Amino acid sequence: MIPEPEIGKHIRRIRKERGLTLEDIAQESGYSRGYLSKVEHSHKAPPVSTLLNISKALNVTVSEILGEVQEQPSFSLVRKGERQLMARGATMFGYSYETLAHKYPKKHMEPYILTIPNDVKESPLFEHKGEEMIMVLKGRMKFFHAENEYLVHEGDCIYFDSGIPHRGISVGGDELKILIVIYSPSA
Repeated sequence: MIPEPEIGKHIRRIRKERGLTLEDIAQESGYSRGYLSKVEHSHKAPPVSTLLNISKALNVTVSEILGEVQEQPSFSLVRKGERQLMARGATMFGYSYETLAHKYPKKHMEPYILTIPNDVKESPLFEHKGEEMIMVLKGRMKFFHAENEYLVHEGDCIYFDSGIPHRGISVGGDELKILIVIYSPSA
């Protein structure tokens, strides 16, 4: 697994190996060249949804961007102690995530456990092709999907079109821990 400060450099290396420019990736991902350059030069990991869009534009998996180990092509077991903690609260948005299926190659879904500290009160809107499922494992979340707002409690599960702008924040003063599965159709 590539250390967090090296992820941007690794993205740049993959892009250059494929002979792609920032403009090429910008057109495919929907991000500006300036933002992509910032990601490539940052020492902090971008959010999973950003990695997902960039990986599709590069025609690789998020796992390949993260330099994750790949095992058998038809089965993967990641034990609790084998989860890989990414970002440790140091992402651009203040949350961290644990990988849950980093050993499975060329997957169509990206499952993670996201932890959002209680002091993170703002979150940018995310929007990416595909679908997403979120289950609250700990805490409460205010979730915004388009113009709608929902209060999601521990044990609640939501499933939605991730192509519609969305975001979630912790409410109630507790850390928020969620299981998130992102599905993105093949490029």
